[in-house]
This record gives sequence, C-alpha cells and structure tokens, in this order.
Amino acid sequence: MSVRKRSWTTLKGEQKEAWIVDYADGQGDRHIATFDRKKNADAFQASVKVDVGRGVHTAPSKSITVAEGCRLWLESGANHGLERTTLDSYRQHASLHIVPILGATKLSALTTAAVRDLEDKLRAKKVSPVMTKRVLTSLGSMLADAQERGLVAQNVVRNLRSGRRGKDTKRQNGKLKVGVDIPTREEIRALVEHLSGRWRPLLLTAIFTGLRASELRGLTWADVDLRRAELHVRQRADRYGVMGKPKSHAGERSVPLSPLVVNTLREWKARCPKGTLGLVFPNGAGNIENHQNILNRGFFPAQVAAGLTTEGGEPKYTGLHALRHFYASWCINRRADGGLELPLKNVQERLGHATVVLTSDRYGHLFPRGDDSAELAAAERALLA
Repeated sequence: MSVRKRSWTTLKGEQKEAWIVDYADGQGDRHIATFDRKKNADAFQASVKVDVGRGVHTAPSKSITVAEGCRLWLESGANHGLERTTLDSYRQHASLHIVPILGATKLSALTTAAVRDLEDKLRAKKVSPVMTKRVLTSLGSMLADAQERGLVAQNVVRNLRSGRRGKDTKRQNGKLKVGVDIPTREEIRALVEHLSGRWRPLLLTAIFTGLRASELRGLTWADVDLRRAELHVRQRADRYGVMGKPKSHAGERSVPLSPLVVNTLREWKARCPKGTLGLVFPNGAGNIENHQNILNRGFFPAQVAAGLTTEGGEPKYTGLHALRHFYASWCINRRADGGLELPLKNVQERLGHATVVLTSDRYGHLFPRGDDSAELAAAERALLA
C-alpha cells in the first residue's frame, strides 16, 4: 500500500496533479483511489489499512448502491419462495423508507452513522418505533444478503444493534401488559356478553383457542371435531385470500375446545354459509372472509358495545392478536378461575410457536410467582446443618 504524487498535462496544456493511494484489498485485487490533497490520501490509506486488516473493506469499484442492493435482496426473497405478504412488507420498507434516504449511497460507504441518521429521519417523519425497528431489520437483512454476494464486507446495522439501539429497542418493546396489550378477565367477560350474530362463533373461538386471524379464516369443518371437542390447525388464509400451510411446522397442531365453544360451533354449523372450501367462518358467499371485515364489523363494534374503548371512544384493542394474547395468559394463569396453569411447553404447543424460547420471551413474565421463602429457609438450614 503506497501514497504517491502524480502529475500530468492536459490536452489544453494545463498542469494537473493528484495524490494516488495504491492498495490491495482482502482478496488480493489492486485498487487506486485519487485525492486532491495529500492529507486526504494519507487519511484514506490509514483507514483502508485498518479495514483491510480487519477484513471489512470493500473497494468502491466493487460496490453497488443501497437501491441496487435492495433490488437484489427482494429478487432473492422471491426466488426463495418468501410469502407474498412478507415480500410486500419488505418492498414497502425499501421503497418508502430505505431507498428515498439511502438509495444513492454505495454499500461500501454505508456507515453506522448513516444508519443512525436514517433512524433519526424516520422519527422526524413520525414513523412509529415499531415500524422503525422493522425498517432497520430489513436494511440489515439486505446487507446480510449483499455480504453473501461479496458486495460489502460488513453489516453496519449489526453494529448499531449491538450498542445503543439494542437497549432502546428493549425499552420500546417492553413486556406485554394485562389491560394494555392483553384484555383483562373482566374485559373478556364483558366482551363475551356482548357478542352476537355471525361474529359471535368466530370471536369466541379466537378467545378460547388462541388461533391467529389467518388460521381462523382458513379453518374448515373437516378440521373441527365437535364430538372430541378439539380442532386441528392444518392451513391458514393470508391477507390475499390464498390458502397455505401454517407459519411453521409447529403451527400444525390440535387445540381443545371448551364446552361453550363446542355448543356455539354446533349451533353455528347448522346456519353457516356453505361453500366449496367448507370454511367454518366464511363470508356470506361461503368464501374466505376478509380480515378487515372481521375487525370493522365484528371485533371493533363488540368492544364498543362492551365499553372497551379509549378516551376518544375508539376500540381499545386494535387487532385480533389481543385475543390470542389473552388465551396465552389464561392458559398460563388459570388458577384465578379455579383451574391449573399449563406448563410453558404446553402453552407453546397450544399457540403453535416454533420454539419454547419464543413463548417464554413473550409470555414468561405472566407465570405466577409463588412465595418460596419458607422452602428457601429450610433448604438453607439443611445445607448448613
């Protein structure tokens, strides 16, 4: 690696000079960078020497822009069969947030400071903390794809995550709170009392099985065994009305049905709209119900009728996932209703989570904490006797 001065005469007879940094990257390929001033060339040489030594340097000539990196990343996702809904979310992150701010930046020139600037600009645009997190996650995923292609040497988003942002995210996410994210027992009682019409069977099933909205929309009568009081999750319907497998292998599961749900579904089956798919909760024509219809015509009006509203009179809970959260909390701590809480592994299986770690991270804090001080004192005495 060297810094040298280069002088030349233009076709117009003008004398020009520049400082050249001649260096080899980590793959042994040689590159030249040109600067007007020696101090700039020296600074670049020092920086490149460190980065090449650490294996985190990508020459500008080998780099592409963030916009191009996003295009390749999305193409890769489509080729690997990512779900349409997932790809649409990624495209929105890229087209609405990443490319407008960083699109022209070379991947090799992307720094942790630039990512911090992106985060600050998203906040200035009033983008929510949750969406900001998702956008930065997508940017990190794009950079990981570019690394595998040899287009960039480091993923600067990971540097941000391991520092200040990791703590911020933890504070923003927090833990699910009863009465805020999870309906209370009193709220569920009030809601159940005000369920009526075609939405009552669907919302009761959501409350007492914890099925995802997509799983409810894709549930068929062939997968409901009213005699055995259980249902089987084998498929789901995405937001575009396309039927497919559950989110993961663990998503295929059996869930027991309470007597109230069994009786309600038995009555509903006699008047349920018929269709070729044999759906339990179809629309009026027997086809897959629209997710937004369930919210706007079923869940939201039921909350308003039950008095579950914000100060402005809006429905308190904005999605069916609140009912899934309630089901998880109810399984974990049914002692308050005279039952026994389920072990964490059983809760995982009921919810269809891929790992017990996911269940623990999301709901572990809801498990009742007993007073074991007497047992601890006895164990201490036994140890020291």
